[in-house]
Amino acid sequence: MAIEVRLFATLRRFRPGLEVGEPVRLEVDEGMTVRRALEEVLGIPPGVVKAVFVNDTYSELDRILADGDRVGVFPPVGGG
Repeated sequence: MAIEVRLFATLRRFRPGLEVGEPVRLEVDEGMTVRRALEEVLGIPPGVVKAVFVNDTYSELDRILADGDRVGVFPPVGGG
């Protein structure tokens, strides 16, 4: 199945050359969770991701992905 992942802020370092807002298109297996896609397919280590949105709705990392899902991934953010 095909999904799109957008990596925001410092997470783009896991896909060098990725433009701001440019999605990464991935082919993943049925039953793949967000966590497994991030860790196993994209190589993003645990603890680096703060928030995930699937189809514009906040999601847990254990959500099972579906064909056509759009995933937005955010790191921890600081500021004041």
